[in-house]
Amino acid sequence: MAHRWKNDLTHADVTPKEAFLNRRQILAGTAGLGAIAAAGLAEAQEDLQPNSLEDITSYNNFYEFGTGKSDPAANAHKLEIEPWSVKVDGLVDNPGDYSSADLLDGLTVEERIYRFRCVEAWAMVVPWNGIELADILNKVGIQSEAKYVAFETVVQPENMIGVQRRVLDFPYVEGLRIDEAMHPLTIMATGIYGEPIAKQNGAPMRLVVPWKYGFKSIKSIVRISLTDYEPPTSWNKANAREYGFYSNVNPNVDHPRWSQSSHRVIGGGLFASREPTLMFNGYEAEVASLYDGMDLSEFY
Repeated sequence: MAHRWKNDLTHADVTPKEAFLNRRQILAGTAGLGAIAAAGLAEAQEDLQPNSLEDITSYNNFYEFGTGKSDPAANAHKLEIEPWSVKVDGLVDNPGDYSSADLLDGLTVEERIYRFRCVEAWAMVVPWNGIELADILNKVGIQSEAKYVAFETVVQPENMIGVQRRVLDFPYVEGLRIDEAMHPLTIMATGIYGEPIAKQNGAPMRLVVPWKYGFKSIKSIVRISLTDYEPPTSWNKANAREYGFYSNVNPNVDHPRWSQSSHRVIGGGLFASREPTLMFNGYEAEVASLYDGMDLSEFY
């Protein structure tokens, strides 16, 4: 488990691997835009319903491969991930084009069992394997002027039906404040269940920020930029009224089109009862201090 963060979840809380893969158990009728999500409740872990590995790999959003929940699983096999290069630029000491192996070389891969909450109000628990983003940023060297970290997803028009249809302004971009990026909970995930991340889930590396809505955890990253200004983010550009830069999980601030006070645990069935959503997705003790003095209702 993590060497710098104490986890309150165990493998007993994890969505079972076999369910993670079972498309037939997908909860019908869910709509919206979350990224791969996974969440559970700290106070109600014993009530989590098991999912299979197919649930997550066949029910997710990756708009580059289509807008339907099953589209990524159907189309992402076309994604080319070898070789993989990540451009690191901006306010860093060691900019350059890094192979994924070189970027992560010498850094510690840890297992992190995290709640992950989709903005669409569904949730799971996922055992990620990855590296603290802070370790990567320290490796490339953060200059003192840096205030934000910007991320960019790969664009392969010939392989991405969603890019061809321009359902968003691609490339998909995201960003974090520097203190959010350096927080021990923020990881660059390279695996799930001890196996490499599936292409539809953001192979070969994707961000995981467990106290934020899932779409903040950008997939298939090819660029990391350190800046002194707040970077643009894809869903905020597409609809600023509904998707803010911060997008912290907050049960007290509703999405303009639905409540965020509760969520549905994937695998519970169409008529499963809803579970209460926790502030910061259950990580309030760890991250609330990042937002001292801010009116959180202003930063959906």
